[in-house]
Amino acid sequence: MSSRAKTKPASHFAAGLLGCTMLAGLPAAAFAQDDTADGQDGSAAPQQAPSDTPAPTATPAPASEGEVIRTIAVAGAQRLEPETIVSYIHLRPGDLYTPAAGDQALKDLAATELFSDYRIRNNDGNIVITVVENPVINRIVLEGNKRLKDDKILPEIQLSPRQIFTRSKVRADVARIIELYKRQGRFAATVEPQMVKLDQNRVDVVFEITEGPKSKVRKINIIGNEKFSDGELKGEMVTKEAGLLKIFSSGTSYDPDRLAFDQQQLRAFYLEHGYVDFRVVSAVAELTPDKKDFIITYVVEEGPRYKFGKVEVESQLRDFDSDRMTRALPMHEGDWYDGKLAEDTIEQLSETAGTFGYAFADVSPEYDRHRDSLTMDVRFVIKEAPRVYVESVDVNGNTLTQDKVIRREFRLAEGDAFSSLQVKRSTARINSLGYFQENFEIDQVEGSAPDRIVLEANVEEQATGELSLSAGFSSLESFIFQGSIKQRNFRGRGQTVGLSLNYSSYSRSGSISFTEPYLFDKNISAGLDVYRRDYNNGYYNRRSATYKSATTGFQMRVGVPLTEYMSVLGRYTFNYDDITIDESSYFADLDGDGVQSCEPLLAGRYLCEAIGTRTSSILGLSLVYRNLDSVVRPTRGESAQVGVDFAGVGGDTRYIRFNAQAAKYWNLGSNFIFSVTGETGLIKGLKDRGPGQDDVLLTDRFFLGEPQIRGFDIRGVGPRVIRRFYGTDENNEVVLLPYDSKNNYDDALGGKAMYLAKAELEIPLGSGARELGLRPSIFLDAGAVFNVTNPTLVNSPYPDGLFIPTRDSDGNALYYQNVYDSDGNVTGTSVVTNATSPDGEDNTAIGNTIAPFVEQFLGDTPKPRVAIGIGVNWNSPFGPFRINFAYPLLKQEGDDTKRFSFNVGTQF
Repeated sequence: MSSRAKTKPASHFAAGLLGCTMLAGLPAAAFAQDDTADGQDGSAAPQQAPSDTPAPTATPAPASEGEVIRTIAVAGAQRLEPETIVSYIHLRPGDLYTPAAGDQALKDLAATELFSDYRIRNNDGNIVITVVENPVINRIVLEGNKRLKDDKILPEIQLSPRQIFTRSKVRADVARIIELYKRQGRFAATVEPQMVKLDQNRVDVVFEITEGPKSKVRKINIIGNEKFSDGELKGEMVTKEAGLLKIFSSGTSYDPDRLAFDQQQLRAFYLEHGYVDFRVVSAVAELTPDKKDFIITYVVEEGPRYKFGKVEVESQLRDFDSDRMTRALPMHEGDWYDGKLAEDTIEQLSETAGTFGYAFADVSPEYDRHRDSLTMDVRFVIKEAPRVYVESVDVNGNTLTQDKVIRREFRLAEGDAFSSLQVKRSTARINSLGYFQENFEIDQVEGSAPDRIVLEANVEEQATGELSLSAGFSSLESFIFQGSIKQRNFRGRGQTVGLSLNYSSYSRSGSISFTEPYLFDKNISAGLDVYRRDYNNGYYNRRSATYKSATTGFQMRVGVPLTEYMSVLGRYTFNYDDITIDESSYFADLDGDGVQSCEPLLAGRYLCEAIGTRTSSILGLSLVYRNLDSVVRPTRGESAQVGVDFAGVGGDTRYIRFNAQAAKYWNLGSNFIFSVTGETGLIKGLKDRGPGQDDVLLTDRFFLGEPQIRGFDIRGVGPRVIRRFYGTDENNEVVLLPYDSKNNYDDALGGKAMYLAKAELEIPLGSGARELGLRPSIFLDAGAVFNVTNPTLVNSPYPDGLFIPTRDSDGNALYYQNVYDSDGNVTGTSVVTNATSPDGEDNTAIGNTIAPFVEQFLGDTPKPRVAIGIGVNWNSPFGPFRINFAYPLLKQEGDDTKRFSFNVGTQF
């Protein structure tokens, strides 16, 4: 803007040309006159200051009145050809020049808006037109616009670079920019146009914008309402009063269109309650003097309340019996009138007709109001219409997804009889793909004949790649990280490819998965998962890890549909498990046989039993029922699944496992979504592993905790062994440490039975929060895992603890024996197997002393653990974000709780 800074001091041209008062006036003053006193070189007269007064008419010298035009010359033209300028006026050589003709010529030049100054001079029939051309716009500059960016304003204005500058367009553009800000609710916005003069008759046009604050709705007044309170009526409006509780709502800004919509909302509300004569007498929005707020006042007239009179259906379709449909109507004579119920009935009748193939059936309601009896008769007339058949199925807008991926979800094909139920089902299946815009709908268009219909799938591709990063913090486990990348529409074929990694101080896992929903273009799904999972049982304290488990395996899946909503899934899983513990820490030779083995006193009996390598070969089968409106984000419908897995087709493990899951979703209206889900499982070992040992290995049992049941830590629910050490209290007395102490060892054992139940209500927010993608919810989780063989517990007695001697390969206990020199001084030690030295001195035993502790077995109970909480889903700019705060209401002794967790991801 340096050129602007230099130009403005040199000339007040910008202020004179584009000042606010000047913009409202006419173009530069123009004169048509005989001017023999001026020079004969055809130069233009000096420019007059712009004025809002009309330009004087052409006044030629009396001697030249009625003089014949000999020649017409043009002076001052730069870009325009003289012939072009002459073509704009009606004067021609040979015509009679008169003052009126001169004035008309000036008006013609003004109408072109191409000149900043223009005048006509008559020299004895030689007409000289002197013009100063308007400058060419070099660029358009917007200053001060923060809420509306350049790319939103520039396409809306008329001026653009390389155009001829005109004042009328500047005025129009100023008004247009102000209108754009008014649409945003900024009624205090002002626009000051400026012009920076450049060389070669060019200018920069600068719009200096002062956006001002957003004009809020300070108060909504309602006058005339007696049956309903102000609060009830305001609740029906989209426009809301500004306040702290409405900080995320966009409805607090004033919008004339929203004001008109609110009047319709009030009308619909009163009709729903039977007030047929209700009307809005007036709706006035007053802007406060500071232009910051609006005060809206409605004057309403409620009228009396009506009841339904005679209600009937008149069907002109041969498949529908009028009397039977009348009896099925949801309203009856004598009920309070409900306009919404009448509208819903029209929609239901239309949908019923569509189910039978009458896609274009017209249901026309006929209302008959009786003011004397305050009743409303309603007749629903279903007019004659032909049965409709599908002429074609068109797919548009899919830039990535292949046509066949969309078409195979249609439940109707070309030539089929139309069915609105099948159209709804097709819509739900396409929505469940998750590839396209939310709330996708199939458009129904009239075909080439009255009995033909075209189904159009106008899709908008959305990101189907997902990059998910989740993290959690536990006071016991510290930081937990999980990451995954998934493409749900690989190469537009509908295939799913995924990679996931999980990491914490005590677990690491990774997996690769692939799913083909239509194998060989048949309605058969197939998939493969390859994974590696490394765990240790130090989930709750870094010092408590007493075993490590590594599982490597794969799973193959095949799914076949049985009906539209039911399918059967088969799977085969092969796992290789390797469970180890630190031999240097947990192996010992207590019996002195020379063989070191896993010592239950150190590691626990239940872990010593699990050590080793084994293979699992598992066959599984599941029956799945699902009629959800969307798999990605369901709002209505239900799903259920029952499965069984058998381990024993080869391999080392033998068990049979049952599991069942179910979910139900309700749309409660007003975007409230309520859901209930349940899950249960049972596993039975088929191989006797000996007395005191559970017949199901630790790695095959059920575990419960975060994320299955919020409010509890990972594997924080269910049977566990806690090794409690001794400490001192505030009175310096020796006591056992509390169960949740970080110094204790906490080993989750899992269980052979489990159940889990969840209830969640998704709460809608205002439109402003919806624009941000915020979806809060409240939830209740309950569940338990139980039924495991009681483990063998060990204790280290107080106060001395237990001593574990170190032995040689023959099982002999080892000792340190002092070595003396000739003077009887100790010069070192040697390792011997004798408890005493030759001179009778006691040698020092080699080994480890285990601090005093008490092991307790806790949590093996079917009593429910219950937690309530709130969560928020946020479609943030960097991906979906979920945060949970949960509070455990019911828990058992030994359970580990966690109140906060969050998850974040992104899409591509």
